[in-house]
Amino acid sequence: LHMGKTMKEDLTVVVKYVKQLYPPEFNVFSTYAELYHNYFASQAKKNAESHLEDKDIYLLLSWVHNIYPKDMRKDHVLAEELEKVKLGSLLPSSLSKELEKKYLDSEEATIKNSLSKCLDKEIQRWKEDKEPEKLSGHFQSELLAIFVIQSIYSGQKRAKDISTAVGEELSLRLSKELPAFLKSYKDAFEDFKEKSKKHRYYKPILIANINNCWNFRDYTEKNMAEKDDNKASILSTLGDIENSGFDVLLQQLFAQLKPIYKKFTENKWDSSNEIMNEIIKTTSKHISDFRTLKDPFYYAIVEKIHARLVKEYIMRLLKRKVSLKTPAQQQNLAQNISKNAADLEAFCTSNGSQATWLNSALPKLAEIIRLQDIGAIKIEVATLATTYPDIRKRHLEALLYIKANLSRGELKSILSYLADSTASTLPGASLFSNINVS
Repeated sequence: LHMGKTMKEDLTVVVKYVKQLYPPEFNVFSTYAELYHNYFASQAKKNAESHLEDKDIYLLLSWVHNIYPKDMRKDHVLAEELEKVKLGSLLPSSLSKELEKKYLDSEEATIKNSLSKCLDKEIQRWKEDKEPEKLSGHFQSELLAIFVIQSIYSGQKRAKDISTAVGEELSLRLSKELPAFLKSYKDAFEDFKEKSKKHRYYKPILIANINNCWNFRDYTEKNMAEKDDNKASILSTLGDIENSGFDVLLQQLFAQLKPIYKKFTENKWDSSNEIMNEIIKTTSKHISDFRTLKDPFYYAIVEKIHARLVKEYIMRLLKRKVSLKTPAQQQNLAQNISKNAADLEAFCTSNGSQATWLNSALPKLAEIIRLQDIGAIKIEVATLATTYPDIRKRHLEALLYIKANLSRGELKSILSYLADSTASTLPGASLFSNINVS
């Protein structure tokens, strides 16, 4: 700093007062500039070749790449004259590269180490007998995401402040760090999930960890290019953590619903409204616990519940437990299904489900059961297959089992309307593909 200040001030005096005292051919400014530069460069080289602490390496590289060429040599008084002298760099290229490598190795190791320590602290927090903090009503442990993202971002910024090239090199090295950290985080989360089921705050901690994923997801979406392979890896790992947490949170609810759904076929759909009310009441108790999830995750889990409720209902319909011979019986069942569908839709929508694609499934199945005209049934089947392209002949066959007044020829004619080659193109519209028909 002293040498830099002295050189800048002295050369300013040379430009303003000394230069005009000499004939132009003396190139007096060049003489002064070269002597000062050579001395400064020799001192920089001497420092570079001695044992330096990390912060000294950073400072020296800042002088070589940034302060000396930009702040000093681009000074408004000196720039024009220095441009004619062509002084070169403070350090030989080979020595500068050697220092850069030391700095990059050290910075990479420091960031890796701090991320590892941060994860250890987070795991330790899970083991404490404490409820996670709440922010705006949502369980969270946001310090983890903030610390990890800031560590990586600050490292990249510090390196970029030395030079664009050094910044790019460190960014390239650190590009693997967030995916690697999140994989370790996922492993630790899975370990906690399996081994800590009796933990007093087991579910709140799961919810806090799902919520943690939002900051990582938001940072990745905003700061990484679509074509970056690391982006896909990060989002995939976050999706695994989220879904793994959802599965545990939903286990108890789905276990409680199973015997209730069985009542539909056991009672041959006679008291279906009461059964649907029981399903809604049971589900409602669980949904209130999920309000501590951040909004995107709350909506995601409610959509999973909505899909499960519809799928379970369809599975009961396709069990081949009810076979009705008269149109009146079929119409009565269709009315029950339509009423159940309306109640289910109203409940899920009122709790925030945005899965509107599920809403037409049960009414369409009810309509196929209600209709008696073969042509009209075929049109309804075609509409159903367009809306839910993953439906297969085996599903339709199980549904048509309910219509015991269809002849074998009529059955065959309706089934032929459904091409088995139809493949689902929308992942969101996958409703029938994981419904097994016995």
